[in-house]
Amino acid sequence: MGMSCNQCQESVHGTGCTVRGVCGKDEPTAQLQDVLVYAAEGLALAAEKLAGSVSVNVGQLISESLFVTVTNTNFDEDSIVAQIRKTLAVRDELNASLDHCSDHDAAHWNGSSKEDFLAKAATVSINSLSENEDLRSLKSLVLYGLKGLAAYTDHAAVLGYHDEDIYAFYVKALAALTKELPADELTGLVLETGGVAVKAMALLDKANTTTYGHPEITTVSTGVGKNPGILISGHDLRDLEELLRQTEGTGVDVYTHCEMLPAHYYPAFKKYSHFVGNYGGAWWSQDKEFDTFNGPILMTTNCIVPVREAYRNRMFTTGMAGYPGLKHIAARAEGKEKDFSLLVEMAKTCKPPKELENGKIVGGFAHNQVLALADKVVAAVKSGAIKRFVVMAGCDGRHASRQYYTDVAAALPEGTIILTAGCAKYRYNKLELGDIGGIPRVLDAGQCNDSYSLAVIALKLKEVFQLDDINDLPISFDIAWYEQKAVTVLLALLFLGVKGIRLGPTLPEFLTPNVAAVLVEKFGIKPVGTVTADIEAMMAGA
Repeated sequence: MGMSCNQCQESVHGTGCTVRGVCGKDEPTAQLQDVLVYAAEGLALAAEKLAGSVSVNVGQLISESLFVTVTNTNFDEDSIVAQIRKTLAVRDELNASLDHCSDHDAAHWNGSSKEDFLAKAATVSINSLSENEDLRSLKSLVLYGLKGLAAYTDHAAVLGYHDEDIYAFYVKALAALTKELPADELTGLVLETGGVAVKAMALLDKANTTTYGHPEITTVSTGVGKNPGILISGHDLRDLEELLRQTEGTGVDVYTHCEMLPAHYYPAFKKYSHFVGNYGGAWWSQDKEFDTFNGPILMTTNCIVPVREAYRNRMFTTGMAGYPGLKHIAARAEGKEKDFSLLVEMAKTCKPPKELENGKIVGGFAHNQVLALADKVVAAVKSGAIKRFVVMAGCDGRHASRQYYTDVAAALPEGTIILTAGCAKYRYNKLELGDIGGIPRVLDAGQCNDSYSLAVIALKLKEVFQLDDINDLPISFDIAWYEQKAVTVLLALLFLGVKGIRLGPTLPEFLTPNVAAVLVEKFGIKPVGTVTADIEAMMAGA
């Protein structure tokens, strides 16, 4: 049957993966993920028929099911099959309360075995969204935006924060993907996805800061200690909190990797003396870094690459993450923590991490911290010391073309400030770029999940300078994308009215020429060019 996947930036030849994913997923895994999305559509169609708001249980289940299909999240077929069955079971419960089922196949189709699901996969890939390639492109924008949205919403739900309006939009949008809608209606749905993305990122920001405090300026060590350690990667802060509690006083240190680096910025985690520092860099280099770490590794969410034998027996997954052959830490029972005792006991038998570097990273510039410096920032702009802000948020990846972002950061004039969030920062957050009047030239707001902070900062600056349009600010957007959460952030920026975004290292391949032309015309989206030309244009406000 083959696979058809074009949801990430690194897919084969820029046209989509059809045999095996560059991410490492094989054909059956890709097909099962397609079926899981299809099952979620069926659940949405059933929920659409019910009067009233969408329940938290249904909304959270849709979040989890879509999150499983985000790039580099779950490669475990048995886990995906279990999630399909769970989604179908809830769909059937809803349908049982209705007088009749929808005519759409997703609402009444059933199956029970992996073979049943794989047989169905031939008719439910991304290509089945529409025969018209432009309509399929618009639906892809909505679907991939929903997948990123699901990740943000799930993180908030883990901390007990929900929004029924977001869950209702899942139902509306997923149901719309099963219908033949005109281009203008789908375009409206794309922008609505961006609006809901803003709401979801605000919800997650509230969940994180209410639970752990507002991020503050923090210096993080990149060296290692003498104790054995546990390395935590992914994005889930609650997993980290529980791991820190369970390792306290055990002689085991805890290190962050990749997108968990910003956890060091939260006040709640600073009381743990064994929370040592950050180890390594972006997600794609983990195969080497996990090998040299020596101790157990906990992958809490997406960003898994194919696991090497050298550390397979030391790597664990939890939450929506999964990988065949790895031990999975079960979900927490109500009122209890996850049990990380396996990792703790294993760590005690391991050597300390091998040192990769011994430096410092400064971060913690989320919106609350930057706004506390607002007077200083505004004065620097008015004096001309700060000439421009360049937002270089988003994802990192393994392709050589991403060297562009390092080169741009290094070549930007001294009067520029880089605003960043996400793992794209590993392209330049260890460069010696100095400061402007005590303000570091790289302001790291946190995870890709924290991109909301960058929008808040921009909107606050617009207010301070009494501007009518956010695009009149001395801010340029040079965004790197890799997977679906970056698509969600892009749609959020478009909803907020941001124009002239540079997007790279390539434009999404699921954008047809016609859809891309509309984005260029309405929002001025453009592909990245050469370092010299792009810097010259950004400094000129173009």
